[in-house]
Amino acid sequence: MAKCICCGKETTWGNDLSITRSHISKRNSRPVKPNLRTVKAVINGEAKRVKICAKCLRSGKITRAN
Repeated sequence: MAKCICCGKETTWGNDLSITRSHISKRNSRPVKPNLRTVKAVINGEAKRVKICAKCLRSGKITRAN
């Protein structure tokens, strides 16, 4: 399973609810996936391709390689 290298965010499971006549009649499990991006980042002094979530990418937790 894909996982963010910074925060460890990965796929979780939730409920997909079917609502009929104002009542919840059925529950199916569905995956809730993180917004992962594959970027080139500088890790231990060398450029590597890593998967990182958009929240960590925006907050500047890694340094992008050119």
